[in-house]
Amino acid sequence: MLQSPKTNNNVPFSQEEKGNQLFPVFVKLNQLRTLLIGGGNIGLEKLTAIVNNSFQADVTIVAENINPVIVDLIVGYPNVKIKQKRYDASDLNDVDIVFVATGDNVLNEQIRTEAHDKGLLINVADKPELCDFYLGSIVQKGDLKIAISTNGKSPTIAKRLKEILNDGIPAELDETLQNMSALRQTLKGDFASKVKTLNKVTENLINNKKSFAERNIKWLIWLSIILFIYTAGLTLWNTEPEFKTFLIDIDPLFYWFLGAGFVFAMVDGAIGMSYGVTTASFSLAMGLPPASASMAIHISEVLSNGIAGWMHYKMGNVNWKLFRLLIIPAIIGAVLGAYILSSLEHYSAYVKPVVGVYTLVLGGIILKKAFNIKKKKAAGDKIKKIGPLGFVGGFIDAAFGGGWGSIVLSSLIAGGRHPLFSLGTVKISRFFIATLSSLTFFTMLGGRYWEAVLGLIIGSALASPIAARVSNKISAKTIMVAVGIIVMIVSLRSVIMFILKLI
Repeated sequence: MLQSPKTNNNVPFSQEEKGNQLFPVFVKLNQLRTLLIGGGNIGLEKLTAIVNNSFQADVTIVAENINPVIVDLIVGYPNVKIKQKRYDASDLNDVDIVFVATGDNVLNEQIRTEAHDKGLLINVADKPELCDFYLGSIVQKGDLKIAISTNGKSPTIAKRLKEILNDGIPAELDETLQNMSALRQTLKGDFASKVKTLNKVTENLINNKKSFAERNIKWLIWLSIILFIYTAGLTLWNTEPEFKTFLIDIDPLFYWFLGAGFVFAMVDGAIGMSYGVTTASFSLAMGLPPASASMAIHISEVLSNGIAGWMHYKMGNVNWKLFRLLIIPAIIGAVLGAYILSSLEHYSAYVKPVVGVYTLVLGGIILKKAFNIKKKKAAGDKIKKIGPLGFVGGFIDAAFGGGWGSIVLSSLIAGGRHPLFSLGTVKISRFFIATLSSLTFFTMLGGRYWEAVLGLIIGSALASPIAARVSNKISAKTIMVAVGIIVMIVSLRSVIMFILKLI
């Protein structure tokens, strides 16, 4: 009778191959002799991974051609040596572990066979079937190190998890780790009592305690929405009797702004910026004065950013420490900007070209960032002055009708902050900023241009939940190029029209 094939451990192959069968270990490369075969870009990637995790590793690089970047890199690592020559089997002598990065499949097979003949473990770049071990994505905070493996199925998923963990785990955790080590040395008693004491000290790490804002963000958003609706409704009831007739006889302007609100909110959700800039340019082109345009923009953003902020909160995309540093200065700047712009409403003919020049410049900045979207500073160079950034971003956004995302989000990402968490934090902050600046505009101006306001509110609200979910599935570069060009054209038209009137 036929039986299922067995392994040496009498485990059926079907059972053995199920799931991730890799055994995780942390290797002391600083105590081993490492051979790296290959000196191109892949070799550079492997060498960088090795020295970043074990800067005292004893590494010998064997390759006929050496990437100049490798030569520059090893200046800071005296234990790394280069043998610029063709590989032969003798290179495996006096070696403990082997990394292969040649790109030559025939040579890779040869090296693997010869390495196994000598009992050496080998890793072959981009060839999982030839590897005895894989290099996982690494998250490191001081002495804490986490390795992530997908069993070779998806390095992209591993890198994505690395980004999330790297941003989510506070750097201060290493300080806690050092304190725990010191505490451990002072503990007395048997093993069970030591474990009990350490568990009590680290209990707060697993309790997942949330700040007041995290626990109550849903209610804060709803309370702000109710406060806004009540204030807006009361203001309209007392100052704008025409609003009642508006609901019966809708101006075609409403439909233009309905479509614009939907499109601009989708774009904003995809790249995290440009809603204010695109809407301001569009509003000015449709004849709205700057203050009224900014009011319409910020009112529409109350609901759309409340929805988007809630979606990002539910998806865990909010950095609450960053939120706390950002929100108060940003609100102060936004309210101040709204007050000043509203005070200049009577001079809208002169303010309008100024706003046009501003949006023209922002369009150029967006276009520039489109071609530098992947350039980031090192993680250690994170932007520190969050409060002043929030104040400036809030003020300019309210005073000129847009720029919060273009200024704040782009600065956070350029300053080394994680793009996804920066986007979520900026979105949820934007909700509170839009609410407070809208209330300021209402107090100063009353209700005006409600065709534009309602169109933007409904259009952007419809787009917001969709945009939040597709924010990482659209080519941001393509959208940013298109937005930059359109904003510059519309803004340039506004400036030219003003100049022609003067002439």
